[in-house]
Amino acid sequence: MAAIDCGTNSVRLLIADVDGGQLSDVTRQMRIVRLGEGVDRTGRLSPAAIERTRLALVDYAAEIAAADVAAARMVATSASRDAANAADFEQMVTSVLGFAPEVITGDEEARLSFTGAVRGLAAEPPFLVFDIGGGSTEFVVGSTGVDAAISVDIGCVRMTERHLHGDPPTAAQIAAAEADITAAVDRALAAVDGKRARTLVGLAGSVTTVTGLALHLPAYDPERIHRARISTADVAKVTADLLAATAEQRLASPVMHPGRADVIGAGALILRIILERSGADSVIASESDILDGIAYSVT
Repeated sequence: MAAIDCGTNSVRLLIADVDGGQLSDVTRQMRIVRLGEGVDRTGRLSPAAIERTRLALVDYAAEIAAADVAAARMVATSASRDAANAADFEQMVTSVLGFAPEVITGDEEARLSFTGAVRGLAAEPPFLVFDIGGGSTEFVVGSTGVDAAISVDIGCVRMTERHLHGDPPTAAQIAAAEADITAAVDRALAAVDGKRARTLVGLAGSVTTVTGLALHLPAYDPERIHRARISTADVAKVTADLLAATAEQRLASPVMHPGRADVIGAGALILRIILERSGADSVIASESDILDGIAYSVT
């Protein structure tokens, strides 16, 4: 089967074999396409962003055809929900893949992320699972299933475009982002009763990149990063270092994806504030996320 997750910053593909309800990866790919570039300001997907996404999907369509999958599902999240011209995007996807994307709600996005993150996780419930995307962050609390979920409009691309304009950002810009993020995080934690969680699980590229930096890895290593636990103190240090660096300096890190260097400061800031406001002393990073949840949903 095949699953595609199209977010604000990246579009990802998972082709997996399914046996007994468990996934075995055939291929897992990611492209930074920045579909949501400028959406917070203009309310529309730009033609250039749609074209970048189309080119990635053309390659994914070839992979899906070669694998002869039995079922496929594509979901589109924050940027597509927010855009006035989402129909143009949906038409493009249908012409490339042969089936339409599902523009899901923030609540459904949160539930898929939770399923992907906690299946097989040996840690103490209840869990607070959060997925830091480009345009939004999803918060879910539950043990074996979802008890409560909410999506709020803070993400690494949105917060960078809204606040962090300097290279590196100024103290005033960081303070404005912190205020915006803190208000949204407090609202989300109250809505899902997030402070009762015993284990925090963080998803998506901002979390895994910060984890790689905290672990001082010589290169991005998904096996080392997946389900690694890092302390709130380490997250705070990495965040401070990233916000003090220029984009060029961030690019020099061996774990940094080139398409993430300009927005990782905002992503790390969101992660740090979630940990601080929830009172947690650590977070588990997961490479299994909404993409795996999409895959489970079509098995």
